[in-house]
Amino acid sequence: MDVKTDRQSEQEQAAAARAAERTGPRQAKIALLRKPGGIAEADEPSRIATRIDRLGRYYPDVRPVSPAAIAAGDPEAMTAAGAILERIVLTNDLLGVGYLEGGVAASAAVGRVNIRTAQGRLVGYGTGSLVSPELLLTNHHVLPDAGAAGFSVIEFDYQDGIDGLPRPVRAFTLDPDRFFAADRELDFALVAVKATADELRPFGFNRLIASEGKAIVGDFVTIVQHPGGGKKQVALRENRVVDVLDEFLHYETDTEPGSSGSPVFNDQWEIVALHHASVPAAGHAEYGGFLNEGIRVSKLLKFLRGRQFAPAQQALLDRLATRPERARPAAGGAAPVLSLSMPFDIRLRAEAATGRIDPDYSNREGYDPAFLPGHTVPLPGLSDALLPLAALNRQATGEPKYVLPYHHFSVVMHRERRLAMFTAVNIDGRTSRSLRREADHWSLDPRVAVTEQIGEEIYRDNPLDRGHLVRRLDPAWGATEPIAQLGNDDTFHFTNCSPQHKDFNQNKTTWAGLEDYVLTNADNFDLKVSVVTGPVLAADDDRYRGVQLPRQFWKVVAMVKSGGALSATAYLLSQEELIHGLEAAVEFDYGAYRTYQVPVRRIAELTGLSFGDLEAADPLGGLESTSEAQELRTAADLVL
Repeated sequence: MDVKTDRQSEQEQAAAARAAERTGPRQAKIALLRKPGGIAEADEPSRIATRIDRLGRYYPDVRPVSPAAIAAGDPEAMTAAGAILERIVLTNDLLGVGYLEGGVAASAAVGRVNIRTAQGRLVGYGTGSLVSPELLLTNHHVLPDAGAAGFSVIEFDYQDGIDGLPRPVRAFTLDPDRFFAADRELDFALVAVKATADELRPFGFNRLIASEGKAIVGDFVTIVQHPGGGKKQVALRENRVVDVLDEFLHYETDTEPGSSGSPVFNDQWEIVALHHASVPAAGHAEYGGFLNEGIRVSKLLKFLRGRQFAPAQQALLDRLATRPERARPAAGGAAPVLSLSMPFDIRLRAEAATGRIDPDYSNREGYDPAFLPGHTVPLPGLSDALLPLAALNRQATGEPKYVLPYHHFSVVMHRERRLAMFTAVNIDGRTSRSLRREADHWSLDPRVAVTEQIGEEIYRDNPLDRGHLVRRLDPAWGATEPIAQLGNDDTFHFTNCSPQHKDFNQNKTTWAGLEDYVLTNADNFDLKVSVVTGPVLAADDDRYRGVQLPRQFWKVVAMVKSGGALSATAYLLSQEELIHGLEAAVEFDYGAYRTYQVPVRRIAELTGLSFGDLEAADPLGGLESTSEAQELRTAADLVL
């Protein structure tokens, strides 16, 4: 028995113990999957809701379902959740051909690991996948240390082509001196490949996504693998997740020895787990009495985020967040072909589509305080009373942990009101792009607890609109249209909207054009502005469906004048009788809204936020009373 076999046996024993411990709960979940609509009951309510929200990125007609309603067993919510999951996950309908195209692209990054000794002797095989332009992911028991990795080789295109003939194999040695990270408990190894970017570009890579919602109990998974060290094959979709543990997924599928290190994909070709063990388990006779285990991708990334690396290695690790290249065709001009070797007919299900919102939240840089030339405009500060009410970003790696960065803007959420305290966006008039508005599809943000953000449930069957706080086109700028599109799409998060009566949302008059006017018609030095926007979250706001609806909204707009001075102006969208305060309970008349320019310190008083140097840069800052306000009927009324 060689060293590799000992290591693999140790992992299999640990996996078998976990499988045995979970036999009862797993069998209960499998029983639920056999019941009509049972898939909506087979996993935790928050995980069900997050999965539905993530599916909405690929299927435009999918709308979020309240996790609280699922947890309470609300019949309407359970019916809606079951219908969505059965239609997309369990349906017998055909898939679009895009599903196979996605599989071809994803599989190209998967290769066969040749495990060798210092003397060059072959001692075994594994499977590995490129997960960045330079890094390969496999199991710890395949490559346990940098020494073993340094002797080993990765082979791509070890598979048959469309003509049935073997494709030319490309082999590369590994480069652990450049990067190597591994963990015995999570059974993974991440290592650099010794090759140039041009040499690896034809194979692309499969990005690792930290966000939750990629798989739940009942989801089908696909494994691209080199079973027994043989040619690349696929266990296509007739494989389902039957249990979700804290660090592992359990799923029924056809895998063989040599498949260690294989990526486990969901129907959207996102890697959900790293396969590492196949063990005997009760109740799985349909699959030869075996159950398979993979390590959850989110746990691998969490482990890596908690490690310290040298700057050069950290730079490589940061590229895990880079958008994947799907550079095809490969050498010789022929597109790589996925070798389908299965003992069953292929039944393709559900319709696949391209997701709009970038699913990898680790690459958002957010609002830039140094965006305006020669000045720094930090995010507003939270008062001592507001700090404990800020919802935490569960994926935050820096401080403050309550900031949610997006492409070109950031949001801070109020966890009790479940609405934004404020949003902050940088707008670049020089590279802004007028992108066509497609059918709206709003998504929950997986970085925030689903109980701390308002979803679709508040907007059904009523005149409420999902009112953008950061306007759709404000962050839609950049050197290329795809970069601008990322900012545009990110504005369709529920964290960036507030419930607004349709008559209010669609008739904002002067309010709607403030950013445009300041950006292009004022004495603006660099055609740049930074805008902070939010609702006034008053204690006596009207309550509807358990949600208090804001009655007022505000903006603070900062720019640099041609002489180099900073200018900051503040605006309030309100009923006229509320402009001096919100002491009296007043009937909410949506038709009475008007736009006012007010001192920046007036917004600070209303919100509990601090705006630092912006108060000194306010042309209305010299007014004796913060209740002074000037109604804006046209852009000419602005004081800049």
